[in-house]
Amino acid sequence: RTLLGVLDTAVRTAMKHPIPVSHIGLGSAEVHQVASNRRILDANGKATITRYSGTADPEIRAYPEGLIDPEVSLISFWNEDKPVAVLSYYAVHPQSYYRTGTANPDFPGIARFLRQLEVPDALHIHFNGAGGDITAGKYNDGSKENRGVLANRLAAGMKEAWDNTEKHRFLPADIGWLTEPIELPISPYAIQLENELAKHDAIYLANNVYKLVLYKRQIQGKYIQLSCLKLGKARILHLPGEPFVAFQLAAKKMRPDLFVALAGYGDYAPGYIAPAKAYDEGGYETGPASGVTADAEGKILTVMEKLLNE
Repeated sequence: RTLLGVLDTAVRTAMKHPIPVSHIGLGSAEVHQVASNRRILDANGKATITRYSGTADPEIRAYPEGLIDPEVSLISFWNEDKPVAVLSYYAVHPQSYYRTGTANPDFPGIARFLRQLEVPDALHIHFNGAGGDITAGKYNDGSKENRGVLANRLAAGMKEAWDNTEKHRFLPADIGWLTEPIELPISPYAIQLENELAKHDAIYLANNVYKLVLYKRQIQGKYIQLSCLKLGKARILHLPGEPFVAFQLAAKKMRPDLFVALAGYGDYAPGYIAPAKAYDEGGYETGPASGVTADAEGKILTVMEKLLNE
């Protein structure tokens, strides 16, 4: 059975047993000592130091947090006074230690599970925000014990956001779904990637071939859809790839009158997507790991603003 097959069955089954929703809940809170920016600029303004998800070097961990979005955002659905589902959004690479050969949800998944235990009547679903340049590296030396520490800190933020939740009456007219196709500017590296594939191992292929797929899809006129889900006073933006946190912060500034949440990684094909200035700064994320050019920022911000204002 494939994952898509299991998902299809679950959706079809769920549609036969709908649960009415009368209210939507919106809440947010700061998460402390989890997220930090992974890109550290030197005296020349170049990203020469990378703070990975697990950073053993104490000197690198000692640098300031840098640009992050400290908030976790919760959107909950209610059948009168009974919670039905809770969606949470937080921007950070969801990793503490990794490449173990075993699939696991790492510390965000543990945090979600802890909240599930606290509010068992609701289905809890967690989304990673625009965390392309955000890791737990400042607060994580890679030791296995830190997974539980980070999970408890994120869960504490989720609980505070839950306690801060304000409920609003929810009607069918409050729901809207908008999409906009976007043609992304492909990096020259991704375009010539096909000539390089035979020279590398499976890990390299897994980390790069999707950029070539994006290039070939766009040649055929098949573009990634950016989307925005309207839920009353809330808006949920869905971006592809690993977008930098600057996109998430920009989205919130575009509509400060609304409750804006953002999920990244919707279609991983572009790889890292950074603001234009980051491509001049260099660093891991804006090299071959990015399948697009600096011109992607302007295109994405334009579509984001259109979706948030329609």
